[in-house]
Amino acid sequence: MTKQTILGRVTQLAKADINALLDQAEDPQKMLDQLIRDYTANISEAEQAVAATIGNLRLMEQDHREDVEAAKEWGGKALAASRKADELRAAGSGAEADKFDNLAKVALGRQLRSEKEASTAEPVIAAQTEVVERLKSGLGQMKTKLSELKSKRDELVARAKSAEAQNRMMDSVKSIDVLDPTSELSRFEDKVRREEARALGKQELAASSLDAQFEQLDSLGDSAEVDARLAALKSAS
Repeated sequence: MTKQTILGRVTQLAKADINALLDQAEDPQKMLDQLIRDYTANISEAEQAVAATIGNLRLMEQDHREDVEAAKEWGGKALAASRKADELRAAGSGAEADKFDNLAKVALGRQLRSEKEASTAEPVIAAQTEVVERLKSGLGQMKTKLSELKSKRDELVARAKSAEAQNRMMDSVKSIDVLDPTSELSRFEDKVRREEARALGKQELAASSLDAQFEQLDSLGDSAEVDARLAALKSAS
């Protein structure tokens, strides 16, 4: 996978609107689980790409430093050879002086080549540095997004479990409605009331029977009194 492809995917995932995705999902929890797997896999790929890109950048930077140092070193050698040639020419050794001038030219050619290589590498290094920074930034955003995804998943699962528990509770309450006349509790209450009414009926019946017996006793007493008074009248005459 190329750096540009990784960079495009990292940027796309880092900017993803999770809430909008969830609104479109038939099963948000499954979608979150899949997004978490996708993000984890892409973060792993991105980390490898970032590491490789940084490694290549560091190699280019190292080569650039070596080219800059080589240009400086060849410049110093060219200057030394030129001075030596001037000394020899001043001393009358023209042939030897020409040799050192030629060495100075060779050194200057090497210096020029090193400078060109360093100059050519600079814009590449700048572009590669920008890619690395964008990859790092996108990778950081993806990791933040992954944490957000995991948090939303945990929240969604907790809400789902809470809703399920509430529904079970409401179903249980609905199945035992004490105000329903056909429920078991109402039928039991009716049975108790009927037993209580029967007991009251027995009490009233017992009470009325007892009153009748006392009334009968009163009648017997009155009859005995009448008989006694009649006997007294007869004995007086």
